[in-house]
Amino acid sequence: MKERQILFSAPMVRAILDGSKTQTRRIVKTGKWEHENSEYGVSFGNCPYGEPGDRLWVRETWNKFDAWEGYFYAADDHPFGIGEADDPDHIEQHDIRWKPSIHMPRAASRITLEVTGVRVERLQDISEADARAEGVEPVVVGEGWRRYCDSGSEEVGVPPCADARHSFQSLWEQINGAGSWAANPWVWVVEFQRATAQAGKE
Repeated sequence: MKERQILFSAPMVRAILDGSKTQTRRIVKTGKWEHENSEYGVSFGNCPYGEPGDRLWVRETWNKFDAWEGYFYAADDHPFGIGEADDPDHIEQHDIRWKPSIHMPRAASRITLEVTGVRVERLQDISEADARAEGVEPVVVGEGWRRYCDSGSEEVGVPPCADARHSFQSLWEQINGAGSWAANPWVWVVEFQRATAQAGKE
């Protein structure tokens, strides 16, 4: 069993924590894969995110404030863990700053995932069920799915996405930029389940 790191945004961390996210798609970096994939007739090598049985420790936006003796996470509803943290003056007083996920040390990671499956497919081959497994969110009021790339448009009359697949398309474009969905790249599809929590431990 090998262990690797993986980055997730705050909405996707929340989806992992509530159990709605069990898949992630990451672009295949071409030109470095060695063995033949019989399903597609193109060459891919070992997935850089591991194989079934391997583990991934999650990096997310975080902070450590020594006076509170612990780590805190931007994805949480009350990320600092105490009521006073909701007071902007209190936050300013202690000069609290979020640290980007790329700088999270292993000891601060609170989520460990076990890889349960890996495959390669074109981005646009995602099914409705797999889009839901990517952790996209239904809207809170009414029917439909969150429009990630322009969520504010829902407030001015643009309807939410009709299904989870289009919601995932908007999430992909929010993360990877305009035109990234139309490019339809090869992606690693990594399926996972929660393993053990690792908050504050190596």
